[in-house]
Amino acid sequence: MKYSLIVPVYNRPDEVRELLESLARQTHKDFEVVVVEDGSEVRCESVVQGFANQLDVHYFEKPNSGPGQSRNYGAERSRGAFLIVLDSDVVLPEDYLAEVDKELVSNPCEAFGGPDRAHESFTPVQKAINYSMTSFFTTGGIRGGSSPLRGNGKGALDKFYPRSFNMGIKKSLYEQLGGFSDMRFGEDIDFSIRIFKSGARCRLFPEAWVWHKRRTDFRKFFRQVHNSGIARINLYRRYPESLKLVHLLPAVFTMGVAVLLLLFMLGLWLLLFASDHMSQAVGFALCGLSLLPIALYSLIILVDSTIRNRSLWVGTLSIPASFIQLIGYGTGFLRAWWLRCVCGRNEELQAFETTFYK
Repeated sequence: MKYSLIVPVYNRPDEVRELLESLARQTHKDFEVVVVEDGSEVRCESVVQGFANQLDVHYFEKPNSGPGQSRNYGAERSRGAFLIVLDSDVVLPEDYLAEVDKELVSNPCEAFGGPDRAHESFTPVQKAINYSMTSFFTTGGIRGGSSPLRGNGKGALDKFYPRSFNMGIKKSLYEQLGGFSDMRFGEDIDFSIRIFKSGARCRLFPEAWVWHKRRTDFRKFFRQVHNSGIARINLYRRYPESLKLVHLLPAVFTMGVAVLLLLFMLGLWLLLFASDHMSQAVGFALCGLSLLPIALYSLIILVDSTIRNRSLWVGTLSIPASFIQLIGYGTGFLRAWWLRCVCGRNEELQAFETTFYK
């Protein structure tokens, strides 16, 4: 057997059903599916059993320990030469495995990953969040796809690090590296760093993309990206060489927005409370100049997302999604930098601990 698809799941039976439906439609058939129920209160066993006649699917249940350890649990019970790790909230196009197989035959490698896209059935908020995570104007597109900030060639600011929503690796290399670490957040980047440090070949498969639903509201999205910012500093403490210029940009953006808002408040105070016309004029100018960069950036996001998603409403929602993505990550990054690098705390940090999945 060539491929084992490893899917950790926590309280998502409906999404598992959508994923398995897409797997049943794959044109390439040499694969098994290993579903690991990670201590869910709402189990998906009956959903998985409903696909027993369509897929070579195996269901396991274990106490909650988070997605990283659940992937390791599934990998230990898999039979494929390659492991493909998927999040339970993705859906695959029918030629996904065929594209993976084509890439491995034409240019073999030990590890790989693919980008993600928004499906037409996604809610406007899901499409806006997807935009904020994949756009050049927010993340530089480094999470996949074509970007001058991501790649393996000279001039790129960062390599392509496969993410656990769509990551493949040769099983022998997985076992050699010991699988995913016990990091609570950022465990997929930690694993990707160890893949590169091992000297293995790791590539982006641009046509092996998935539809990824991500978080369903802005509050959960903020929690996710804030933890990601914290995880970046945790990774830096483990691997100092892993911190690149591109990882600093959300923190710079966050501080820039904070400075602009302070200038706006100063201008507003002068405009409302200054007694002389000169001070009021300065206040008016500060208000306008401080809001201008924010307005221009918002306009860029609005136009680009509206064009990409063919929806003005999604474009409008992409503005708060983009600010949440950058400021959530930036505040997490700055918070962890202050506590770990300035104050000298040794233990790894996390902000939201209630579950691994929310």
